[in-house]
Amino acid sequence: MKIEAKAVEALLGGNHILRGVDLETGDRELVGIIGPNGSGKSTLLKCIYRVLKPSAGAVYLDGQPLKQYSCRESAKRVAVVAQHNHYSFDFSVREMVLMGRSPHKRALDRDSGEDNRIAAEALKMVGMWTFADRSFATLSGGEQQRVILARALAQQTPCLILDEPTNHLDIKYQLQLMDLVRTLDRTVIAAIHDLNIAALYCHRLYALKDGRLLGQGSPKELLTPKFIRELYGVNTQRVVDSSGHLHILYCPGAQEDFE
Repeated sequence: MKIEAKAVEALLGGNHILRGVDLETGDRELVGIIGPNGSGKSTLLKCIYRVLKPSAGAVYLDGQPLKQYSCRESAKRVAVVAQHNHYSFDFSVREMVLMGRSPHKRALDRDSGEDNRIAAEALKMVGMWTFADRSFATLSGGEQQRVILARALAQQTPCLILDEPTNHLDIKYQLQLMDLVRTLDRTVIAAIHDLNIAALYCHRLYALKDGRLLGQGSPKELLTPKFIRELYGVNTQRVVDSSGHLHILYCPGAQEDFE
Protein backbone atom coordinates (compact mmCIF):
# COMPACT_ATOMS: atom_id res chain seq x y z
CA MET A 1 0.00 0.00 0.00
CA LYS A 2 1.11 3.55 -0.79
CA ILE A 3 0.20 6.49 1.41
CA GLU A 4 0.47 10.16 0.51
CA ALA A 5 -0.08 13.29 2.55
CA LYS A 6 -0.28 16.40 0.36
CA ALA A 7 0.04 19.93 1.77
CA VAL A 8 -1.50 18.81 5.07
CA GLU A 9 -2.26 21.57 7.56
CA ALA A 10 -3.69 21.26 11.07
CA LEU A 11 -5.13 24.00 13.28
CA LEU A 12 -5.79 22.92 16.87
CA GLY A 13 -7.05 25.32 19.51
CA GLY A 14 -6.05 28.26 17.35
CA ASN A 15 -2.49 26.91 16.99
CA HIS A 16 -1.05 26.12 13.56
CA ILE A 17 0.43 22.66 14.27
CA LEU A 18 1.10 21.52 10.69
CA ARG A 19 1.98 23.89 7.87
CA GLY A 20 1.64 22.29 4.45
CA VAL A 21 3.41 18.98 5.12
CA ASP A 22 3.98 16.48 2.29
CA LEU A 23 4.81 12.81 2.86
CA GLU A 24 4.85 9.79 0.59
CA THR A 25 5.58 6.12 1.18
CA GLY A 26 6.44 3.41 -1.26
CA ASP A 27 4.74 0.03 -1.07
CA ARG A 28 6.13 -2.02 1.88
CA GLU A 29 8.47 0.80 2.84
CA LEU A 30 9.30 1.67 6.46
CA VAL A 31 9.18 5.45 6.71
CA GLY A 32 10.24 7.27 9.88
CA ILE A 33 9.10 10.70 11.05
CA ILE A 34 11.62 12.48 13.27
CA GLY A 35 11.76 15.86 14.94
CA PRO A 36 11.77 17.53 18.37
CA ASN A 37 8.85 17.51 20.77
CA GLY A 38 5.99 19.67 19.50
CA SER A 39 7.13 19.48 15.87
CA GLY A 40 3.85 17.88 14.71
CA LYS A 41 4.82 14.21 14.35
CA SER A 42 1.85 12.77 16.24
CA THR A 43 -0.54 15.27 14.69
CA LEU A 44 0.54 14.24 11.20
CA LEU A 45 0.03 10.58 12.07
CA LYS A 46 -3.44 11.33 13.48
CA CYS A 47 -4.36 12.99 10.19
CA ILE A 48 -3.22 9.86 8.36
CA TYR A 49 -5.11 7.42 10.58
CA ARG A 50 -8.22 9.58 10.71
CA VAL A 51 -8.38 10.74 14.32
CA LEU A 52 -7.92 14.31 13.07
CA LYS A 53 -9.24 15.91 9.90
CA PRO A 54 -6.67 18.15 8.16
CA SER A 55 -7.57 21.83 8.10
CA ALA A 56 -6.22 21.86 4.54
CA GLY A 57 -4.60 19.36 2.20
CA ALA A 58 -5.49 15.68 1.96
CA VAL A 59 -4.36 12.13 2.69
CA TYR A 60 -4.49 9.39 0.03
CA LEU A 61 -4.46 5.60 0.33
CA ASP A 62 -3.28 4.01 -2.91
CA GLY A 63 -4.22 7.19 -4.77
CA GLN A 64 -7.75 7.46 -3.38
CA PRO A 65 -8.63 10.26 -0.94
CA LEU A 66 -8.96 8.96 2.61
CA LYS A 67 -12.27 10.78 3.05
CA GLN A 68 -13.81 8.56 0.35
CA TYR A 69 -13.30 5.45 2.49
CA SER A 70 -15.75 4.51 5.21
CA CYS A 71 -14.20 4.22 8.67
CA ARG A 72 -14.53 0.45 8.47
CA GLU A 73 -12.85 0.32 5.05
CA SER A 74 -9.93 2.46 6.20
CA ALA A 75 -9.59 0.31 9.35
CA LYS A 76 -9.10 -2.70 7.06
CA ARG A 77 -6.17 -0.89 5.45
CA VAL A 78 -4.47 0.98 8.30
CA ALA A 79 -3.80 -0.28 11.85
CA VAL A 80 -2.43 1.95 14.60
CA VAL A 81 -0.16 1.61 17.62
CA ALA A 82 -0.80 4.90 19.38
CA GLN A 83 1.49 6.55 21.91
CA HIS A 84 -1.00 6.61 24.80
CA ASN A 85 -3.47 3.80 25.56
CA HIS A 86 -5.84 4.33 28.48
CA TYR A 87 -8.94 2.19 29.04
CA SER A 88 -11.69 2.54 31.64
CA PHE A 89 -12.70 -1.12 31.47
CA ASP A 90 -10.78 -4.14 32.71
CA PHE A 91 -10.06 -6.15 29.55
CA SER A 92 -7.93 -9.25 29.40
CA VAL A 93 -4.92 -9.27 27.09
CA ARG A 94 -6.74 -11.70 24.78
CA GLU A 95 -9.79 -9.42 24.62
CA MET A 96 -7.60 -6.43 23.81
CA VAL A 97 -6.02 -8.24 20.86
CA LEU A 98 -9.36 -9.55 19.59
CA MET A 99 -10.50 -5.92 19.23
CA GLY A 100 -8.21 -5.85 16.20
CA ARG A 101 -10.61 -8.21 14.43
CA SER A 102 -13.54 -5.73 14.66
CA PRO A 103 -13.18 -4.22 11.15
CA HIS A 104 -13.56 -7.71 9.66
CA LYS A 105 -16.86 -8.46 11.40
CA ARG A 106 -20.42 -7.17 11.35
CA ALA A 107 -22.04 -5.63 14.41
CA LEU A 108 -22.83 -8.19 17.13
CA ASP A 109 -20.77 -10.93 15.44
CA ARG A 110 -19.05 -13.15 17.99
CA ASP A 111 -15.35 -13.98 17.90
CA SER A 112 -14.81 -17.00 15.70
CA GLY A 113 -12.23 -19.74 15.93
CA GLU A 114 -10.32 -18.00 13.17
CA ASP A 115 -10.36 -14.73 15.13
CA ASN A 116 -8.94 -16.51 18.17
CA ARG A 117 -6.27 -18.22 16.08
CA ILE A 118 -5.16 -14.89 14.56
CA ALA A 119 -5.11 -13.21 18.00
CA ALA A 120 -3.04 -16.06 19.47
CA GLU A 121 -0.57 -15.87 16.57
CA ALA A 122 -0.22 -12.09 17.04
CA LEU A 123 0.45 -12.50 20.77
CA LYS A 124 3.10 -15.13 20.05
CA MET A 125 4.78 -12.79 17.55
CA VAL A 126 5.26 -10.12 20.25
CA GLY A 127 6.17 -12.61 23.00
CA MET A 128 3.00 -12.06 25.05
CA TRP A 129 1.08 -15.32 24.56
CA THR A 130 1.65 -16.46 28.17
CA PHE A 131 -0.07 -13.22 29.30
CA ALA A 132 -3.26 -13.89 27.31
CA ASP A 133 -5.49 -14.30 30.38
CA ARG A 134 -3.92 -11.50 32.41
CA SER A 135 -5.68 -8.18 32.93
CA PHE A 136 -4.33 -5.57 30.52
CA ALA A 137 -4.40 -2.98 33.33
CA THR A 138 -1.92 -5.01 35.44
CA LEU A 139 0.80 -4.96 32.76
CA SER A 140 3.79 -2.65 32.68
CA GLY A 141 3.91 0.13 30.10
CA GLY A 142 6.26 -1.89 27.91
CA GLU A 143 4.09 -5.01 28.11
CA GLN A 144 1.00 -2.97 27.23
CA GLN A 145 2.82 -1.54 24.21
CA ARG A 146 3.55 -5.05 22.94
CA VAL A 147 -0.10 -6.06 23.40
CA ILE A 148 -1.26 -3.00 21.44
CA LEU A 149 1.14 -4.00 18.66
CA ALA A 150 -0.38 -7.50 18.72
CA ARG A 151 -3.84 -5.95 18.35
CA ALA A 152 -2.64 -4.01 15.30
CA LEU A 153 -1.12 -7.19 13.83
CA ALA A 154 -4.41 -9.04 14.38
CA GLN A 155 -6.11 -6.36 12.30
CA GLN A 156 -4.17 -7.74 9.29
CA THR A 157 -3.86 -4.48 7.39
CA PRO A 158 -1.41 -3.65 4.57
CA CYS A 159 -0.29 -0.52 6.47
CA LEU A 160 0.80 0.00 10.06
CA ILE A 161 1.10 3.37 11.84
CA LEU A 162 3.38 3.49 14.89
CA ASP A 163 3.57 6.53 17.21
CA GLU A 164 6.75 6.23 19.30
CA PRO A 165 6.62 2.40 19.14
CA THR A 166 9.66 1.85 21.37
CA ASN A 167 8.34 4.07 24.17
CA HIS A 168 8.49 2.26 27.56
CA LEU A 169 10.46 -0.66 26.11
CA ASP A 170 13.88 -1.72 27.32
CA ILE A 171 16.66 -2.09 24.76
CA LYS A 172 16.04 -5.80 24.10
CA TYR A 173 12.38 -5.29 23.27
CA GLN A 174 13.05 -2.11 21.30
CA LEU A 175 15.25 -4.09 18.94
CA GLN A 176 12.93 -7.11 18.88
CA LEU A 177 9.93 -4.92 18.07
CA MET A 178 11.70 -3.10 15.25
CA ASP A 179 13.15 -6.37 13.91
CA LEU A 180 9.59 -7.71 13.81
CA VAL A 181 8.22 -4.58 12.12
CA ARG A 182 10.88 -4.80 9.41
CA THR A 183 9.84 -8.38 8.58
CA LEU A 184 6.09 -7.71 8.31
CA ASP A 185 6.08 -7.10 4.54
CA ARG A 186 3.74 -4.13 4.83
CA THR A 187 3.93 -0.35 4.62
CA VAL A 188 4.92 1.20 7.95
CA ILE A 189 4.98 4.84 9.05
CA ALA A 190 6.54 5.44 12.45
CA ALA A 191 7.20 8.53 14.55
CA ILE A 192 10.57 7.83 16.20
CA HIS A 193 12.48 9.74 18.88
CA ASP A 194 15.64 7.65 18.87
CA LEU A 195 17.78 8.60 15.88
CA ASN A 196 19.81 5.39 16.14
CA ILE A 197 16.64 3.29 15.90
CA ALA A 198 15.57 5.44 12.93
CA ALA A 199 18.96 4.99 11.26
CA LEU A 200 19.01 1.22 11.79
CA TYR A 201 15.51 0.39 10.61
CA CYS A 202 13.97 3.06 8.37
CA HIS A 203 14.27 3.09 4.60
CA ARG A 204 13.49 6.80 4.49
CA LEU A 205 13.04 9.66 6.97
CA TYR A 206 10.93 12.81 7.06
CA ALA A 207 12.05 15.51 9.52
CA LEU A 208 9.55 17.98 11.00
CA LYS A 209 10.28 21.17 12.91
CA ASP A 210 7.69 23.73 14.02
CA GLY A 211 5.06 22.00 11.87
CA ARG A 212 7.07 22.22 8.66
CA LEU A 213 8.97 19.63 6.67
CA LEU A 214 12.65 20.45 7.20
CA GLY A 215 14.10 17.61 5.14
CA GLN A 216 13.70 14.09 3.83
CA GLY A 217 15.92 11.30 2.57
CA SER A 218 17.56 8.05 3.56
CA PRO A 219 19.09 7.99 7.07
CA LYS A 220 22.60 8.22 5.63
CA GLU A 221 21.63 11.16 3.43
CA LEU A 222 19.67 13.08 6.05
CA LEU A 223 21.35 12.42 9.40
CA THR A 224 24.41 14.60 9.07
CA PRO A 225 25.81 16.50 12.09
CA LYS A 226 24.87 19.79 10.40
CA PHE A 227 21.26 18.71 9.80
CA ILE A 228 20.83 17.23 13.29
CA ARG A 229 22.14 20.48 14.76
CA GLU A 230 19.56 22.42 12.72
CA LEU A 231 16.75 20.05 13.70
CA TYR A 232 17.48 19.45 17.39
CA GLY A 233 20.10 22.01 18.39
CA VAL A 234 22.61 19.37 19.52
CA ASN A 235 26.12 18.43 18.43
CA THR A 236 26.72 14.93 17.09
CA GLN A 237 29.19 12.70 15.31
CA ARG A 238 28.46 9.95 12.78
CA VAL A 239 29.97 6.49 12.98
CA VAL A 240 29.50 3.69 10.44
CA ASP A 241 30.26 0.28 11.95
CA SER A 242 31.87 -2.72 10.27
CA SER A 243 28.44 -3.92 9.11
CA GLY A 244 27.72 -0.62 7.40
CA HIS A 245 25.18 0.54 10.00
CA LEU A 246 25.01 4.23 10.81
CA HIS A 247 25.21 5.32 14.46
CA ILE A 248 24.74 8.79 15.92
CA LEU A 249 26.95 9.84 18.83
CA TYR A 250 25.83 12.78 20.97
CA CYS A 251 28.48 15.24 22.12
CA PRO A 252 28.11 16.72 25.64
CA GLY A 253 28.28 20.47 26.12
CA ALA A 254 27.76 23.38 23.72
CA GLN A 255 24.10 22.56 23.18
CA GLU A 256 21.40 25.16 22.86
CA ASP A 257 20.12 26.37 26.24
CA PHE A 258 16.58 25.71 27.43
CA GLU A 259 14.25 28.44 26.37
